[in-house]
Amino acid sequence: MGVGRQAGAGGPGANQLAVRSHNTALVLDLLRTAGRDGISRLELAERTGLTPQAVSKITARLRAEGLAVEAGHRASTGGKPRTVLRLVPEAGHAVGVHLDRDELRVVLADLDGGVVGERCVPLDLGAGAEAVVGAVVREAEEVVRRGIGGREWAVRTCAGERERAVGGTEEEAAGAALSAYGTLLGVGVALPGPLDHTHGVLHRVTGFPEWDGFPLRDALARRLGVPVVVDKDTNAAALGLAVGGERGSFAYLHLGTGLGAGLVIGGSVHRGARTGAGEFGHQVIQLDGPPCPCGNRGCVEALCLAAIDRGDVAEAARVLGAGAANLVGLLDIDLVLLGGRTITSAPAPFVHGVTTVLTARARREGTPEGPVPVRLAPGGPRSVAEGAAQLLLAPVFGRAEG
Repeated sequence: MGVGRQAGAGGPGANQLAVRSHNTALVLDLLRTAGRDGISRLELAERTGLTPQAVSKITARLRAEGLAVEAGHRASTGGKPRTVLRLVPEAGHAVGVHLDRDELRVVLADLDGGVVGERCVPLDLGAGAEAVVGAVVREAEEVVRRGIGGREWAVRTCAGERERAVGGTEEEAAGAALSAYGTLLGVGVALPGPLDHTHGVLHRVTGFPEWDGFPLRDALARRLGVPVVVDKDTNAAALGLAVGGERGSFAYLHLGTGLGAGLVIGGSVHRGARTGAGEFGHQVIQLDGPPCPCGNRGCVEALCLAAIDRGDVAEAARVLGAGAANLVGLLDIDLVLLGGRTITSAPAPFVHGVTTVLTARARREGTPEGPVPVRLAPGGPRSVAEGAAQLLLAPVFGRAEG
């Protein structure tokens, strides 16, 4: 399958797999959602509104490129049985990187979004650009070599390491440019904001002012030799949730080393005109409250993290609920999803606490539909990294904004 790079390393990048017509993206998305059972050409025509001839041309091209294969036959109501087609997940891959303040998690995902490789190592975001970029390059190259380069899947966890390797040596693998792996679309990187998603430039990451103005996308693209896309951790996670099936308008609230929100409005990730939407953690809810590293006082993030440090999870959940209630009142969203390391380590009190605040708000306002539901987001600790991979995968299926 020819998927060589098309854009320069300095830009957001694309390759031949990613650059598809709208109609081809529609067909690919239906193949993806059909799963292993597949879908017939007639069904593709009916669901896309394309002519059978157009669908035949598109599917013939996808089969020739190795993106689709026949998956058997389905009984017809008349005439000969229909041939069904399915997506070939291993025909394309993307690396997803979650660059946190104290941890680096890297996943390799196939076209279907399935994780086929994962690595996680401790990292200090304050160690400087050279050290951090070097760590991302090293772990991304390793997960690709193991996942695509013919070696068995290996998982390196932040708590320890368990690895298996089949064939080859570290010396033989070292130095291989990622562009050599033909099925690789590129690398998506998600990290705390604020940042400029369009140009891949960081702003003043809370607690790490030295990153202000650093061109992370271009620095990584030069080192890796493949397209790189950079976005906020919460936006990436929200995109992953939308692609994974969450519908309507929702907020993903991420509480880990910091606090932020990813917003999906009308099915699309809302980044704002300057890609600065979702700085949820720095809304002030207590005037003259404790100082926050952002420079304000009484931010939701500062109050929430202070409660966590005291071991008062119930208070942290109540504060998070107050912030969520402001968001619900402002945007009239359908659902609140909770994620991040702090929440996944004790999900029940957070879900209960936020639900309690939203229920009280709905009761005061007499909302006939009742409170906005609150759920734990699926995906666990690698949800941000998986969402980062979707920054490359989703456009293939016409789902760039969710």
